[in-house]
Amino acid sequence: MKQYLDLCRKVLAEGSKKDDRTGTGTISYFGYQMRFDLSEGFPLLTTKKVHLKSIIHELLWFITGDTNIKYLVDNGVRIWNEWPYEKFKKSEAYKGEDMDAFVEKIKTDPAFAKKWGDLGPVYGRQWRNFGGVDQLENLIKEIKNNPTSRRLIISAWNPPLIKDMALPPCHAFMQFYVNDGKLSCQLYQRSGDIFLGIPFNIASYSLFTMMIAQVCGLKPGVFVHTIGDAHIYLNHMEQINTQLERTPRALPKMVINPNVKSIYDFKYEDFKLEGYDPYPAIKGKVAV
Repeated sequence: MKQYLDLCRKVLAEGSKKDDRTGTGTISYFGYQMRFDLSEGFPLLTTKKVHLKSIIHELLWFITGDTNIKYLVDNGVRIWNEWPYEKFKKSEAYKGEDMDAFVEKIKTDPAFAKKWGDLGPVYGRQWRNFGGVDQLENLIKEIKNNPTSRRLIISAWNPPLIKDMALPPCHAFMQFYVNDGKLSCQLYQRSGDIFLGIPFNIASYSLFTMMIAQVCGLKPGVFVHTIGDAHIYLNHMEQINTQLERTPRALPKMVINPNVKSIYDFKYEDFKLEGYDPYPAIKGKVAV
């Protein structure tokens, strides 16, 4: 996607070297915005293959309000494993298990999964229980009953609980907008890992917008992605430059089962991606 490659070029050209929490180091640029017209195709990166299965399962996991990685692990999704594993390694219970052994214990030992698989009150918890408020349920009711509202908002940033989260929310605040029978969404992301995270976030919130539009009887509009600290980790420079050498291909089409009428009824099988022709995947290490 041109929008993503333009972001990469902007950060490389005008960003500044900056230390970070992980000790990896970044090139960072503050304040950037991208727009994606969802009628032009599903914005899934084509300059590298993106693991759509992980995006869909993570989104369904958020929607349920779950905060334990067991659901993700059971469905072959690895994207949240590093944080609970690092916590486990620092505990007295750690006996030298590698990541594969840790994941196998999450899969097969319910007591272990309950103790070591929970991430604290991260995204799903805030979406569905923000101090007793089900923000997702309220959002859908408002879109249906008061679509001109300027208060169509979900926030994952809950200051009193930040200390209890494995990772404070990066994609922290979303606002929805209804006009001309279309639903649009703007996401404010306080921190964006351009190589690993941003492609997931673009696809995830675009899909979320499409799902909410369907259950509210609307068409998808525009996804607006606003990023605070947009950064490229220094150990991802080669991967970013590889993508900049590639010419973006046509966007795929996301087909959603039209029979689903409730946001809580979607299953993985309700999504079908058509025409996805990406370049090969590019590996990169997540900074924890």
